[in-house]
Amino acid sequence: MKNVTDSFVSLGYWPFAGSFGFNTDILATNPINLTVVLGVLIFFGKGVLSDLLDNRKQRILNTIRNSEELRGGAIEQLEKARARLRKVEMEANEFRVNGYSEIEREKLNLINSTYKTLEQLENYKNETIHFEQQSAINEVRQQVFQQALEGALGTLTSCLNNELHLRTISANIGMFGTMKEIID
Repeated sequence: MKNVTDSFVSLGYWPFAGSFGFNTDILATNPINLTVVLGVLIFFGKGVLSDLLDNRKQRILNTIRNSEELRGGAIEQLEKARARLRKVEMEANEFRVNGYSEIEREKLNLINSTYKTLEQLENYKNETIHFEQQSAINEVRQQVFQQALEGALGTLTSCLNNELHLRTISANIGMFGTMKEIID
């Protein structure tokens, strides 16, 4: 510091050249100017520079703190989203499994009901065939009976005369009389 004050004191001892001009002696002029400028800046700018640096430091610390809080919130939201995703995936798998089993169950129910319907139709068909067979058999019986009756009546009327007719009636009355005596 003594050199700096000596340079200011020594300014008063320099002789004036008598005219204005440039001092081209770099070693004599620049260190003095730099010393003066730096001294003024340090003396007056020390507080301002310190305040600026403190403000900048506080802003950086606040930004870091906010970033950490946001990071923590983002991590928390990410974990919640992952938990929801796992839950939704489990539910989707459950729906998928239940859906497949429900489809299989419905398929089996449909197959079973189709088999039952086919069995009922087969039974109805068999009953209808049996009914039609019985109707045909009854109709044939009636026709055969009718033809047999007509044939018997035709034979009886052609073979029977009055005398044979009276003997048959007498024989039948006699049989009834014998039967009545046996029963009594």
